[in-house]
Amino acid sequence: MTLRIDGRRPDQLRPVKITPHVLDYAEGSCIVEFGKTRVLCAASVEDRQPPFLRGTQSGWVTGEYAMLPRATHTRSQREVERGRPGGRTQEIQRLIGRALRGVVNLELLGPRTITIDCDVLQADGGTRTASITGGYVVLSQAINRLITANAVSPAALLSPVAAISVGIVKGVPMLDLCYEEDSTAEVDFNVVMTGEDAFVEVQGTAEGKPFTRAGMDELVDLARAGILQLFEKQRDALSGQPT
Repeated sequence: MTLRIDGRRPDQLRPVKITPHVLDYAEGSCIVEFGKTRVLCAASVEDRQPPFLRGTQSGWVTGEYAMLPRATHTRSQREVERGRPGGRTQEIQRLIGRALRGVVNLELLGPRTITIDCDVLQADGGTRTASITGGYVVLSQAINRLITANAVSPAALLSPVAAISVGIVKGVPMLDLCYEEDSTAEVDFNVVMTGEDAFVEVQGTAEGKPFTRAGMDELVDLARAGILQLFEKQRDALSGQPT
């Protein structure tokens, strides 16, 4: 069997840890770790709607994403100094928002906005997938607080959602790529799936030779197996069990 640079099997996740309730003031918070990648996630509930929803009873869920300057080997400039988020940041923010809105009944959420902040403390590949996976945990914490306060229906949260990366590295399909694997992958996918076995998004790119339909199906199946494990980690974090 092919072993990877960190000794994992091709179908093996990195060690995943979700530490809940790490912030005192946020309605939901956790630190999610995929190997060396660590992301701080926080949920904030506000009694306001975006302008396009005013006059309705619908709520909204949105995501914001940022990397700390020393999340990587060299310091990166804070995007606030450049005046606006970069293209990659905006793409990831939209992905996080889509993924989390996909498992919320916005009509039942009521006229409020839940913002999920995802701040990358350290990056070693898979920051967007870790953000979505941790983002669901803090979203669930926030909505459960609203349910406990009888502010929303228990039916507002429809399903868990999680995400993972897969790719083909040196001809071998692999799950949960670290940075070194991701940077050399011939094919790279990010897969977002709900607990109802439905997909919010499948992002796939061939960096060299195009992939086949059979190859794509194999990667999606590999991602699904990994996401099922992530659902267990999320359940444990939300129930107070160590992950």
